[in-house]
Amino acid sequence: MNVIDIQKVLPHRFPFLLVDRVTLLEEGKFIEAYKNVSISEGVFQGHFPERPIYPGVMIIEGMAQAGGILAFKSLKIPTSEIENKVVYFMSIDKAKFRSPVVPGDRLVYRLSVLKNRGHIWQLKGEAFVEEKLVAEAELKAMIADK
Repeated sequence: MNVIDIQKVLPHRFPFLLVDRVTLLEEGKFIEAYKNVSISEGVFQGHFPERPIYPGVMIIEGMAQAGGILAFKSLKIPTSEIENKVVYFMSIDKAKFRSPVVPGDRLVYRLSVLKNRGHIWQLKGEAFVEEKLVAEAELKAMIADK
């Protein structure tokens, strides 16, 4: 899925759309997606001007957005109905940040389904830069009507 396809599934837009492309999606099981981290992103004006580091909360949000794509595609919700739905975080557990992410990095998100009951999803998320694990977390979310 390219960014145009992603925008048909997620409500997020610039500057808060944090998934550039989906490279692998196995419905109900797994997603791999990435974000190209650029120095032109506004977050680097304050985090930190002299040593830009991509914030951990943005990495977690990117994982969550990729997880939202996985959930919507797995439930086979028609595109016409997606605009009436929203994904809410229920919990973020076991979050660990292992290495800084900096401008120029390609941040690869890999999420796998731990549990799924209807519209509630529990996912294991990992983020990599050049196959090096930089962050991980377990995410729980639900799809609800707006």
